Amino acid sequence: MYIGGLQKLTLIDYPSKVAATVFLCGCDFRCPWCYNSELVLFHPVRKNFSNGARIPKKTLFSFLKERKGLLEGVCLTGGEPTINKDLPEFIRKIKKLGFLVKLDTNGSNPEMLKKLISGKLIDYAAMDVKAPLKSQKYNKAAGVKVNLNKIKKSIEIIKNSGIDYEFRTTAMPQIHSKEDIIEIAKAISPAKKYFLQNFRPEKTLNPLYEKCKPFNQKKLELIQKECNKYAPTKLRS
Repeated sequence: MYIGGLQKLTLIDYPSKVAATVFLCGCDFRCPWCYNSELVLFHPVRKNFSNGARIPKKTLFSFLKERKGLLEGVCLTGGEPTINKDLPEFIRKIKKLGFLVKLDTNGSNPEMLKKLISGKLIDYAAMDVKAPLKSQKYNKAAGVKVNLNKIKKSIEIIKNSGIDYEFRTTAMPQIHSKEDIIEIAKAISPAKKYFLQNFRPEKTLNPLYEKCKPFNQKKLELIQKECNKYAPTKLRS
């Protein structure tokens, strides 16, 4: 496991909690609009990270020990955290310090997800649902061939987990139609929370997407209202 970044304080990544966010390197998806390309493309042999910057685990845990009583939780994001076989042990060390743990995931590894939940290692799960659960659409959104059965399984595991959770979609006109996003809301229904986050035209994994325009805000609000029929839906900036 390689740690590619640390946000020492966040009031938004973990709902209703004061937290730190840990960015883990590596991902099994290649979403073209992804703005964490350095994390996604990191290679453990080439170590092709900006300025060779990585955070040793020792440094992270020293920081967390110093923040006991000040921070409530730790958000684990990426990249895709669940590709790391040593993730359970890593989280156990965080939990031993008394922190709540939130996991961000693309849902591609339901086996790991189930292991973390059954082991009471995570307290909140946030899963990105990239597109309607149809192969051609999902593969385009993820940038790779995706096992949709695993995505569906992860959705069900999270919904039946007993822990707090949310589903979310980055809405992008070049990938999603209005009907696509409504189909996602139907697929996760009934769900506690569904967030739509508008695409941000900045540095993207596929440079061609840097010139793409996000959804018009009013149109996204109309889509939100339609999605609300199937799952409580909010817009997230």
